[in-house]
Amino acid sequence: METRAPYVLIGTFVLAAILAVFGFVYWLNNTGGIGPRTNYHVQFQGPVPGLLVGAGVLFNGIRVGEVTQLGLAPDNPRFVNATVSVASSTPVRTDTKVGLDFQGLTGVPVVTLEGGTIVAKSGEPPVLIAEAGAGQSMTQAARDALRRVDTVLQDNSGPLKDTIANLKTFSEGLARNTGKVDGILAGLEKMTGGGTPAQKVTHDLRTPQNLGPVGKTLSASLAIPEPTAVAMLQTQRMLFAPVGDNPGFADFVWADSIPKLVQARLIDSFENYDIAHAPLRTTDLGQADYQLLIDIRRFRLATDGGPRVEIGLTARIIDKNGKVIASRPVEASEKLDKLEPAAAVAAFDAAFARIAKELIGWTVQAV
Repeated sequence: METRAPYVLIGTFVLAAILAVFGFVYWLNNTGGIGPRTNYHVQFQGPVPGLLVGAGVLFNGIRVGEVTQLGLAPDNPRFVNATVSVASSTPVRTDTKVGLDFQGLTGVPVVTLEGGTIVAKSGEPPVLIAEAGAGQSMTQAARDALRRVDTVLQDNSGPLKDTIANLKTFSEGLARNTGKVDGILAGLEKMTGGGTPAQKVTHDLRTPQNLGPVGKTLSASLAIPEPTAVAMLQTQRMLFAPVGDNPGFADFVWADSIPKLVQARLIDSFENYDIAHAPLRTTDLGQADYQLLIDIRRFRLATDGGPRVEIGLTARIIDKNGKVIASRPVEASEKLDKLEPAAAVAAFDAAFARIAKELIGWTVQAV
């Protein structure tokens, strides 16, 4: 039996191979990296460690070509001339920055191109000058920096030794005079008001107990809101007339601000008089039938003409409609023998007891 050659199959294979070769050549010329190219001359003003022919060329981080030639500059052996071949579409300008970068863990060198705005004149491609020190690796830069530091230390070794000796002398002097230095610092701290602040001593206003027998009682609900006062009286400090500070009262504070303290002790006084019909704060109940409004005019320690305590209040009773039913001022003063916190508090207690007794009697008569 005679064997027949598959001529059609062989012909088809040959045509496919030819087309594949043409396609590969087309890809190389247009996509694979051997398309239209432009050569540029680059000059490095220093060594280019590790740079070889065939090393990559990056423009703004994108590979656009490779190094095709390397050599020393004939007129200056410290300079290195290189020729790079990049894609013709790469926008290389006359002021494009040239550098040397080291990529990867092994530090493979590549030529880097970046930016540029000045378009070169038609004709010969421009010569690109790399920045000074562009070929320095991180290691070389560190070595140069350490070398400069070493030079500075050598040039100033004498003054440095003198400075260290002076510091040693100063520290020894401090060690010998530690006690004196501590005394000076303590004095400065005391003069500037620093250090641990002194502990404040809190004093309270005592509620009067003996307000007499219960006669007339309150016939309607009564509320005592927080008294009003000028800003100077919204404090816990002892106030003086004339205004000033008294060293003996530097650590003195009332248990609360003066208006709140007066409100609390007035309510306590009404409770001691008649607990069953005692007034409450405005926040403790709804709309009361009457309100006792207190305005504090004085709550101070007068020091001119003999020390004495002065308390001055203005009281008003109003109904649910805001109509003033009755009003009157209430004042009391009490002398003290000695200008000291304990005596002052006792005098305030006595003066407030008279005011509370007078206010209770007047209120139960008016309501």
